[in-house]
Amino acid sequence: MLFRAEVTVRLKSGILDPEATTIRKALQHLGYDCHSIKQAAVYELEFRADSSDNAIDLATKMSQQLLANPIIHDYEIKLINGKAGS
Repeated sequence: MLFRAEVTVRLKSGILDPEATTIRKALQHLGYDCHSIKQAAVYELEFRADSSDNAIDLATKMSQQLLANPIIHDYEIKLINGKAGS
């Protein structure tokens, strides 16, 4: 079956994010009352797997091996529509 997964990768709490800090300051300069910003990368994956559980396992392996650096990133995996086709 063909599955779609959304993987969101963000910096762990306590890791400095200079880009987000710059954006927060710019928003404040524009008059917005923005106290905190967190930046994240979202990857939409489409791949074949035998089941939903297998799809989650494969997306987890992809995340651990390439999409996220486990030292500085957390990630979240969400299946989209369960399966996209067959």
